Order: sequence, then C-alpha cells, then structure tokens
Amino acid sequence: MTLKICVAQLNYCVGDMPGNAQKIIAAARSAYQDGARLVLTPELAICGYAAEDLFLRTSFIQACDDAVNLVARELAGLKGLTVVVGTPTSGDADSSVTGLRTKSLAVQQRHNAARVLREGHVVASYAKRELPNYQVFDERRYFAPGEGVCVFDAGEGDDAVKVGLLICEDAWFEAPAQLARQAGAELLAVINASPFHVGKGNERELMMQSRVRATSLPMVYAHLVGGQDEIVFEGHSFALQADGELAGRAVSFKEKLFFVQAQRAQAAIKLVADTVPQRSPEADLWDALVLGVRDYLGKNGFPGAILGLSGGIDSALVLAIAVDALGADKVRTVMMPSPYTADISWIDAREMAERMQVRYDEISIVPQFEAFKASLAGEFAGLKEDTTEENIQARIRGVFLMALSNKFGAIVLTTGNKSEMATGYCTLYGDMAGGFAVIKDLLKTTVFKLARWRNENDPYGTGSQPIPERIITRPPSAELRADQTDQDSLPPYEVLDAILQRYMENDESIDSLIAEGFDRAVVERVTQLIKVNEYKRRQAPIGIRVSHRSFGKDWRYPVTNKFRA
Repeated sequence: MTLKICVAQLNYCVGDMPGNAQKIIAAARSAYQDGARLVLTPELAICGYAAEDLFLRTSFIQACDDAVNLVARELAGLKGLTVVVGTPTSGDADSSVTGLRTKSLAVQQRHNAARVLREGHVVASYAKRELPNYQVFDERRYFAPGEGVCVFDAGEGDDAVKVGLLICEDAWFEAPAQLARQAGAELLAVINASPFHVGKGNERELMMQSRVRATSLPMVYAHLVGGQDEIVFEGHSFALQADGELAGRAVSFKEKLFFVQAQRAQAAIKLVADTVPQRSPEADLWDALVLGVRDYLGKNGFPGAILGLSGGIDSALVLAIAVDALGADKVRTVMMPSPYTADISWIDAREMAERMQVRYDEISIVPQFEAFKASLAGEFAGLKEDTTEENIQARIRGVFLMALSNKFGAIVLTTGNKSEMATGYCTLYGDMAGGFAVIKDLLKTTVFKLARWRNENDPYGTGSQPIPERIITRPPSAELRADQTDQDSLPPYEVLDAILQRYMENDESIDSLIAEGFDRAVVERVTQLIKVNEYKRRQAPIGIRVSHRSFGKDWRYPVTNKFRA
C-alpha cells in the first residue's frame, strides 16, 4: 500500500481568492499527474493569511466560499483525488458544491477551517480548535473555536489511509491530536500558517516530534510560504515518522510541491520524502528579508525601490537586500551629502553602488540646509545648534526621497534598524520617511553580522562581497554634526542590544537586568528611551518581522504611560 501526498507549499496572496484558487487547482492537477491522491494546502490558503478585519466582511467570506466551489468543480473529474483547502467559514455547509455559499453571516459563527474535497463534494470539514492570541496572532477577534474532530479517508482500496486533520495551533496542544487518534486516524495532516522568526523552523520540528511521539502517529506538516505586510512565512514543510524521526523536509522560502509517500508496513505507516539540509540562522534571516521585500513590492504593484545611500552600514545592508530581492534594474540609490558628510562616505557609497550595478545619483542638501537656517535665524537667535539642525538635514533628505518616489512610483525603503527604533535615534519625517522598513527588526549588532555573512555568500547571484569592508569596520555615524558617532548618544551597541533583547523582546524587568550586572544608569537610560519614543514608532512604516518580538503587532504599549519597571 502506498499513498502519495502532495503539500502545495505555495505563495498565496491575501484577498486574491480567484488567483489562490487557480494556484490550488494547477498544483492539484500537477500533483495528480505525478500520482498524488492527497493534496494539502496551508491554513487559510484560499484567502491568504492573515486577512485581519477582512474576515469581518460578509462579502469576503462569500468570496472564499465561491473560490472553494471553483476548486471543487474544477477538480471534480480527478477520480480518487482528495484536496484539503484551508478557508474561513461561517458555519456548517452541506456536502454539495453549491451548498457552500454562506446563507447568513449575521447569525453564524466564523471559523478558521478546512474543507476536504473529493470529486466535486465536501466530504469533511474541520474548524480549528485552538485559536492563538499572542505575538502577531489575533484569531479570537475573528473566529470561534471549533469543537469537532475530522478523520477522513484518502486514497482508494488498499491504498486508503485514515487521515486526522489539524490546523496549526491545534498541533501545539495534546488534546486535538489525541482525539484524532481516538477517532481512528493513522496519519496526522497539519495545515499551517506560522510566521517566521529566526529559529522558528527548528522549534516547530521539535514540538511536532513530541506530538507524534505522544500519539504514535506519523505527521505531514504543510506550511505556507511568502510575505504578507510585515510577516514572512518560510515554507519548511516537513514529514515525521511516528517515533519523531525526520522523514523529509521541503525547501525554505520557495514555492514547492513537496511529495511524501505514505507506505503501510504491517500495521504502521512509514513516510518517505526528500530532505533538504538544515540552514544557518543567517541564511534564513537573509532569505526572509529578501522574500519580505520582494512580496511587499510585488503584491502591491510597486515598479521598484529607492533609498538614500549614505555610505553607512544600514543603508548598505538594505541596498544588498533590495538588489537580491528585486534585481539591480529596479533599485535606485541617492547620496545626499550635507556639510558634515565625510569624504569616505562619498567614496564608499559610490563603490557599493558600482558593485551592485544600481543607479546612483548625488543631490547635495547644502543649499536647502542653509536656506532653512537662514529662514529660522530670527527665531533661533542666541540659541546654540543642537538636534534641531540635525533633524532638519534628515527631513530635507526625506523630502527629496519622497519627491522622487511620487514622481517615478518607486517605494522608499527606509534604512533604520531596531536599536534605533527602540531608542528614538531616528528622525520623524526624516530618515523614518518611507513606505517599507526593511531592517526595522534587526538589532545593530545583527546588522553587522548579516553584512559580513552577505559578503561571504552570494545566494542570489547578484554579486559577491557587495559591501565595502570599510563600511563594516568604521564607527557608525549619522553624520549630522562634526565628528559625530553613534556612541556619542548611545551605549556601545553590544551593551544596548543586550539590554533591548532582555527588556523589550523577553520582558525582563529593570531590576533583573541590574542584578545580572548591567549598569543601573545605562539600563534606566535605555529603558526610558524606549518608553518616551513610543510615539515615534507609532508613525514608522511597517517592516519585516524576523524576531519573536518586533515593534509592531508584537508590541502594543500605550504612548501615555507612567509605568516604570
């Protein structure tokens, strides 16, 4: 007995139900030709994940029902093929294709669900039982928990296997899998849309190993791939034997029809699949950033990207990511020197643009800066220059970049990192002006580490060692006043980032940080900066989430706030 299973690890787009349906149809037909008789799509594949408040719209759920109908009709002639389609639902539906249309959403509960389709009919349905409501998840806002169990037959005759269906979070709890086992399941199929952060793929495999060992059932884990606003899904679908041994693993960050053979050996099911090797955290991180940029621009229809290239490490890294994501012909850079721009910044910016083969322009901001100072001279009479004049320079650059964006349609990629966002070492309407914050969730120490990794690797064939060494080794500076370095205003990044990881990402208290040996004055200063700059972060563009806690959906703190601990 052999049942061939296909995981349609594809890049679905939120709200494009007809397009997502066609992707599923094409994948199912291809898989069927290759002998597969069970096709698994990821969680909410028909509408994309996560659709947020679109789930609250009656017309949206109806469009999802229509798309599932289309999939069922188009695949009705493929005898013996079973397709699991992740979709939101508004209540029970009958088993006919036409019966899927929503009757009255006002009196029905919405579910994060899946329809099991065979030969034009819904043969089973399942509603997700465990609804996550932490980190980026907000599923209890949109869905009611399911209560049932879904075990269905896949394959025919001697090849038939009883498959227990779970949806994502269900598999992180013991009860849903055990209920499927008690209902006769021989194999667990888990469909998922689990956002990426560094190390998450390994966490999933370890957790699912404990689940299969507890149930003594093998598992096929079907996962989404693609970027959706600030979230990235990395694929990395896999299969596990009943004892937890890895049976196969799909490629990460790429679309893939991942095939798994389920073979019955006596009373047990053994799985056979290809396995790609484990990857380094830096490789995952790079691919996540590249995919996030490519999908944000591609799915929103931007013709290209533009960024300010300063000769510093942050803009250099963003440029390398953008070129890997889009190609050099779709990326434009602008160097905007001020009176404080060092000669080496000009030299290094020009060299990097040449290495990356992107368009490079230089527009001096000196005339505009002098004009602003002259206009404000009366108001500022008798006052020393300070951050006000520094911010004027940053805002002039923001105006130039946004003007070019408006004229030519390219989106401005901002270049600020997480360390800056945390402490407010960034300028509203200046370097924060733009449409997409590529490295918003990278601590400065990670920026340096990733820059070195990219100089040693060329994963997309766009050029080796794109970042001049001096950009990596010279002390970072905003170059907004004479002889300025970041450490004039901030603690050393090794210290700052360690505090941010513990306080912001892991919710450790000020007292616990001090007890671990951090200087009290430094801790209190950094945590105060985090607090007082919340208003800035509320006005920042969205950016790619790559840690388990980013500034965005993971971080919801009030701007007006007296709490300190």
